[in-house]
Amino acid sequence: MMHCTMDDLLALRAGEASAWARQHADACASCRAELEALYQRVAQLKALPVHRPARDRWPTVRDVVLAERRRRRERWGVRSVAAAAAVAALIVFRPFWTGQVAGAELARIKQQSATLEQQLQRYEPDGRVTSGREAAVASALEDRIAVIDGELTRIGRPDVGVDPAELVKLWQQRVDLMQQLVSVRLTRAAYVGL
Repeated sequence: MMHCTMDDLLALRAGEASAWARQHADACASCRAELEALYQRVAQLKALPVHRPARDRWPTVRDVVLAERRRRRERWGVRSVAAAAAVAALIVFRPFWTGQVAGAELARIKQQSATLEQQLQRYEPDGRVTSGREAAVASALEDRIAVIDGELTRIGRPDVGVDPAELVKLWQQRVDLMQQLVSVRLTRAAYVGL
């Protein structure tokens, strides 16, 4: 003897069953018992308490991310001001170099540094997708640049006697790190934007 399938029983419950399924369910105790169990399951499911989702966490997450971005921008602003102060201090307190070659080389490297700073200022990280690795590399480069900026600020004081070659070397290190940072930020941003 053929019994009603689950689809037949669901159709019975919804009032859309075939004439055969209605007749069979009336005559067959097994199918009636299964139909009754289906009604009980539905009633038990309806009796379950309504669970509401946890409160929306997106505003909190967004605020944390935006605060971190602002902190990074402010940190870059402070670093830029520190670098500008170091350059100004060097220009004011060290106007005459022992050799014209060191002075010309230093001016060229400072100009490169300023150009790279401008490129990074134009970079807008808000609209960019970055990987964790890229962010870690950029952060490490920024930290190394901050260390060199601190050293440049320290040796820019008038009471510190510094060899012009050492100063050129520090600025060259800064430019090299800035080029790497520009490469990480802008090259990666161009690929993501495709």
